[in-house]
Amino acid sequence: MIHFEGKKALVTGGTRGIGRAIAERLNELGAEVIVTGRSEQAPAELGSLGYLGVDFSNKACTLRFCEEVAAMGDLDIVINNAGINHIDRIEDYPEDCFEEVMAVNYAAVYRVSQAAARSMLASGLKGRIVNIGSIWATNTREGRSAYSASKAGVTGMTRAIATDLASKGILVNTLSPGFVLTELTERTMGPEGIAEVTSKIPAARLADPAEIAEVVAFLASSNNTYLTGQNIIVDGGFTNV
Repeated sequence: MIHFEGKKALVTGGTRGIGRAIAERLNELGAEVIVTGRSEQAPAELGSLGYLGVDFSNKACTLRFCEEVAAMGDLDIVINNAGINHIDRIEDYPEDCFEEVMAVNYAAVYRVSQAAARSMLASGLKGRIVNIGSIWATNTREGRSAYSASKAGVTGMTRAIATDLASKGILVNTLSPGFVLTELTERTMGPEGIAEVTSKIPAARLADPAEIAEVVAFLASSNNTYLTGQNIIVDGGFTNV
């Protein structure tokens, strides 16, 4: 049985979608959970979830936030979920969009992981860090050059960080979801797009955010005693065909 009583967790990008499902699941299992979002004001209906506003596309803002994280003396779990995407062909890709995607999806994950490691090491906690990757780190589609690069970077970064921290009992993994049925997915893909993708998934459906959250919960728990530096793909078999 997984439980997180007495544990504190940070979930970046935890106000909606996959991040919200992760935050709520950790909270249901007993953790005190803080989520982040871009807005300075906490969104309505967060319930018992704590909130911190941070814009990860802004380096100075990210560094200030990381100082707060490093100073937390009781941070057990960090889930780096915040991410953005911009789709455009390489010859048309705007420089500012490239910079933003890399800042949020890659640089912020590195900096938050570094801050979390410093906090955990200072307090002697054998914590857990889970970075949310993507199947597009290894599989890709037209227009995803920056996104794929950022997520491939996260996968490699995670392996290296895991190697640095394994001897201290801090386990670090990537979880790479496939297609997940969130409000954003429904809005951007529409019924026809979802039907087309579903036909290519061996499991014949998109994942529910709660299914992703359940795998994250295991990776973040004390039940995970030896798994580190891995990229766990949760995609209903999509990347196998």
